[in-house]
Amino acid sequence: MADAGAISDFDALAAGKAIDDDANYQWRVARRPVGNVVPKDFDWHVTDLAEPGPGETLLKTHYLGLAPVMRAYMVGGSPSGESALKIGDVIHGRGVAQIVKSRHPDWQEGQMVQGQIGWQTYKVSAMTEQEKFFAMPHNGLPAALGSGVLGMTGLSAHAGLFACGSPQEGDRMVLSGAAGGVGSMVSQMAANVVGCDVVGMAGGAEKCAFIRDHGCRAAIDYKADDIEEALDRLCPDGIDLYFDNVGGETLEACMERLRMHSRVVLCGSISEYTRPEPFKLSNYTRLRRTDSRMQGFFVYNHLDRWDAVMDDIAGWIHAGKLVPVQDMAEGFAAMPKALAQLYHGRNVGVQCCSVRGEPEQWN
Repeated sequence: MADAGAISDFDALAAGKAIDDDANYQWRVARRPVGNVVPKDFDWHVTDLAEPGPGETLLKTHYLGLAPVMRAYMVGGSPSGESALKIGDVIHGRGVAQIVKSRHPDWQEGQMVQGQIGWQTYKVSAMTEQEKFFAMPHNGLPAALGSGVLGMTGLSAHAGLFACGSPQEGDRMVLSGAAGGVGSMVSQMAANVVGCDVVGMAGGAEKCAFIRDHGCRAAIDYKADDIEEALDRLCPDGIDLYFDNVGGETLEACMERLRMHSRVVLCGSISEYTRPEPFKLSNYTRLRRTDSRMQGFFVYNHLDRWDAVMDDIAGWIHAGKLVPVQDMAEGFAAMPKALAQLYHGRNVGVQCCSVRGEPEQWN
């Protein structure tokens, strides 16, 4: 975790870094992070605007999403199947952009798209399969939601809960990371769409109040409460469904309290990402004793359901069953600080960045 001093150092990194429409501004990998990211891990780079060639488009970035996995990219990992980043590479990241020039037969100028843009304010793209671009439909919702709730975060929440968790009405459910991007969606979908009884975990009184207003019947403050005592008190009959976003000792504590035929969804393990040694789960045999299952998932394996999932989420938003929560950093210069704050637990909802705000109009 970053301390307050390290977080404030990012303000100095961002100072004086404004963008305009006459150049392409980028954040690149300056060095491999050790522990949480720090300002020296990032390099601000400015390039001339490039013209799209045959079969290419020029994309103008409006919003970017952030996720803990971006630190793994910077370290040199390739968790989503993309080529590993080298020192000097533009940092990977998905977001929302408008096509301002097109020489591609399948994509038109004025369209809004969601896909792999990277940490930059423009991108020339051939719209390849690897970049996984999706046209954003008009659904009466802001384009900003494409950077999170109607983006990969939404797909992760939906796939983890429904494809892996098989939730049932009345399930006694525990959700860690309930105030985060995926968690803030899962809590509402489980409670308001399915009818689960959700106990959420979050850090601090403010976040606990937030999750109680967003689908959780009760909240456990992992910073102040004894997690095992709180689980026994709030879930005295055990757990039918545990949705794990943090891993480590919290996963172990929930495993001890599984009911018969329960399900454990492995979505994330942010508590383990900066540990020098991997966490070793000691009580996985609880799965055998309770005829339970534990299932992980890789969000990119669920892309074939993109349109159906986005229709579901947009419908639940319009119906009032899901309130989208996006923690929006302002300005492209704020990207490094926003990533650091994910590991410090300062975000509520999906962490995003507004690069240019909403487009004036889009096709």
